Amino acid sequence: MTDESPLLLLLHGLGANRHVWRGLEEQLPGRWPGDWLAPDLPGHGEAPPLRTYSFGSLAAEVAEVAEAAAGGRRVVVLGHSLGGVVALTLASGWFRVPVAAACGLGIKLRWSPGELAKAAEVAARPARVFGTRAEAVQRWLRGAGLDGLVGEDSPAVGAGVAETADGWRITVDQRAFAVGAPDPAGLLAASRAEVVLAAGEHDPMCPAEHLGDVTADPVVLRGLGHNAHVEDPAALWPLLDRLAEAAHA
Repeated sequence: MTDESPLLLLLHGLGANRHVWRGLEEQLPGRWPGDWLAPDLPGHGEAPPLRTYSFGSLAAEVAEVAEAAAGGRRVVVLGHSLGGVVALTLASGWFRVPVAAACGLGIKLRWSPGELAKAAEVAARPARVFGTRAEAVQRWLRGAGLDGLVGEDSPAVGAGVAETADGWRITVDQRAFAVGAPDPAGLLAASRAEVVLAAGEHDPMCPAEHLGDVTADPVVLRGLGHNAHVEDPAALWPLLDRLAEAAHA
């Protein structure tokens, strides 16, 4: 690894935490041409909450961490769902991070008024306290779309719930659900980096035809769903190889 090797920044989706990248991180040594960083997004896992949530405020917080870790080197960003929108936001160059390439995986591109209203309703609810860890874990798994994909003893689950004096709670800040709908066309137009949009073939949040609305060259990961990076981390290597090549161009 040289000073020219790119930093790979891995950004999880809404409701998840940095540990969902564990499967991919195990494959990175010796293959990714640099080092990597998988932070918790604000209001998730161990990261403190924000006063208000927007794609810009999330990107600004991530940028501080990434800028320090990159030390002036180029950055490649792979973000899932909400993290994918943050990746595209960073690719604008507005946040001082020298992003060379970015991939948005499984970004929900179409939002109905009803879906936005439902998200705002969820964000306005008080944090729920559960009587047992098992109840909190099941709620967190469903909310993060990870039910059946990770075990209850996984680090992701451990960071997704916490015990309090009254019982168990989910560590995600509910208010993050009010972040709103992205403007993918605007983000792509503003990007100063190569951008790739991808989704699992069976992703109900981001069907392949939705990708075609905003990019002429979408990547569809065959046989996978919304959390493709958890279902089959090895399937992301064609994407990573493409991003690495762009970083060295």
